[in-house]
Amino acid sequence: MRVSSVGWLYDTIERTRQVARWTAEVTHNHPEGIKGAESVASAIFLARTGKSKDEIRKYIVSEFGYNLDRTLDEIRPDHSHKESCQESVPESITAFLESTSFEDAVRNAVSLGGDTDTMACIAGSIAEAFYQNSPEGISSELKAQCREILGSTKHDEFLAVIDRFEKTQKVFS
Repeated sequence: MRVSSVGWLYDTIERTRQVARWTAEVTHNHPEGIKGAESVASAIFLARTGKSKDEIRKYIVSEFGYNLDRTLDEIRPDHSHKESCQESVPESITAFLESTSFEDAVRNAVSLGGDTDTMACIAGSIAEAFYQNSPEGISSELKAQCREILGSTKHDEFLAVIDRFEKTQKVFS
């Protein structure tokens, strides 16, 4: 879930994957952790550059070998909290693939149970990129509410980080 910004910041999928690997090696220096980071950053890159859900699915399956054939209804009965990429990343991507909006992707991920904060971050990050220019994206009301909550914590540095990141996004978009 910490790799999400990488999917926004680079202009090629190769560079996105390279930087995703570097970021994962610091905290998840295991082949599955690195694969998970690369797949999430790749999905975000593909979503923000206008690829369809089908194109995203095909890329993730062919490049990373994740099984994205199971539906949420098939995953849900046996899913439990597991802190492993191979049991949270594919499920999170499926939560996005079955979504109809940003909020729906987050709800889908949470509905699976288990490591819901991580999974909602992953599904929501892909959905944010995919739905960014549509009414199904993050509403201005939700953005304002989040900024208000962050502002009320008296940690202005959080808002400053968001502002800097949004400016950076515009340079690479």
